[in-house]
Amino acid sequence: MLCLQEAFGPELPETIGHLRLAHATSANRLDLAVYYREERFADHECRTVSLKRGLHDMIAAPATERLVGVRMHDRVRDREIIVASFHAAPLTAMNSLRRNQIDAAHAALRELGEGLPTLMVGDYNYPLFQKRLSARIGLGGYDLTRSDKRTYSRYKVFRGHFDFATSSGMVIENIETLRKGISDHLPILVTASLKERAAAA
Repeated sequence: MLCLQEAFGPELPETIGHLRLAHATSANRLDLAVYYREERFADHECRTVSLKRGLHDMIAAPATERLVGVRMHDRVRDREIIVASFHAAPLTAMNSLRRNQIDAAHAALRELGEGLPTLMVGDYNYPLFQKRLSARIGLGGYDLTRSDKRTYSRYKVFRGHFDFATSSGMVIENIETLRKGISDHLPILVTASLKERAAAA
């Protein structure tokens, strides 16, 4: 699957190679989207979610919908999973707002399918105090996993792990930071498996 942030929605194609567009936001200046491989997955339900706004959103109006969640049927494992693309408020907002957005995003994904394995990937804009964040979301049954290298570096001041994954019911085997493209963030590649599979092994 492919989770995008800060995409230009009107130009998103229906397919990228073997990947098909499941759903994308439409109320943002910079949109979110989820693509999936049709021979492996079938999408059942998609949802865009508006989260609490910060001052930057009120002034510049860059984002209203900050979450795209997709409930998928895994044809190989014959079970349902949830995959989501997430983009938290920028650094002009306080960490308390981003924590609120993360909590609300997880709650919205539970509404898509309570107890289903869930993976939320994106730009969390949370480079500091991640241990505290990890402990907080752990109380809600989610794990936070960072990539192997920093995903953002600009002006020699703003740097760190901005992009990572939160998950429930899954084992994150690896998150690899890939080469920088035209985005100011480095993309990440998440390798995950269901916890029941890991237990069976």
